[in-house]
Amino acid sequence: MGMLADLHMHSAASDGTDGAGEMARMVAEAGISIFALTDHDTVAGADEVRAPDGVVFIPGIEFSCRMGSGKCHILGYGCNGDSEEFKKILTAGENLRRAKLEARLEFLRGLGVRLPEGEVMRLRSMPSAGKPHISNLMVEYGFAADTEEAMEVIDRCPASSERLQAEAVIQGILRSGGVPVWAHPLGGEGEREASRESFDRMFAELMGYGLQGLECFYSKYALERCLELEREAGRNGLCVSGGSDYHGKNKNIAMGTLNADGVDIPADRLTVLGRLMR
Repeated sequence: MGMLADLHMHSAASDGTDGAGEMARMVAEAGISIFALTDHDTVAGADEVRAPDGVVFIPGIEFSCRMGSGKCHILGYGCNGDSEEFKKILTAGENLRRAKLEARLEFLRGLGVRLPEGEVMRLRSMPSAGKPHISNLMVEYGFAADTEEAMEVIDRCPASSERLQAEAVIQGILRSGGVPVWAHPLGGEGEREASRESFDRMFAELMGYGLQGLECFYSKYALERCLELEREAGRNGLCVSGGSDYHGKNKNIAMGTLNADGVDIPADRLTVLGRLMR
């Protein structure tokens, strides 16, 4: 077995629980040689990462997007942080996330959910506060029995459906020299698997916007489904990526898990690395 990689991970800079600075040590202990930090709508955690010898770190990001055929998540790898195009979509993502936070807090107050002011101020100070942070607080302060119940309440807020335009995100990543990849194209953790019809419709639209990669290997998917996606990427000339979607304690997913069957996937199967490690 060759080197292992995990190209989809989240730190406490967004909705993970581990500090970005400690994640390089953790991935090394897990036997992972290449990892990417892909926090939601922020690159704040990347500056904290100091990869030890033998570990390659790839800065990345994940954007929540919408388009005519549905909702999706787009990963961006290798983006030039000084690019005006990248700064534009990053700022748009950050602004939208802050607006959604305020809208959600106001919506919850209307339902009688009033979090302590200190906790509200902490949420506002975070680079990328989202549903997991709010739901954890709702459980902690007795406003919900568990995070699933809390998220169901939060999702009733109209602002929860607001996302960036997929076309603008993909074009911004491309113009910054990065590689745009469709994250968990069959659906993410906790979501129903997309139908073939839905996948084909969204895939065609994203290809039209300049998509360059598919996250074929993903912790939720059976290995057979991962291999089907790998073949789909090959037929369409796309890079292959893979990641666990690790969130620390916020999701029960181990680092380096690239399929639901627990089979190790060598890093050389992730052809996107050929673009990123030249």
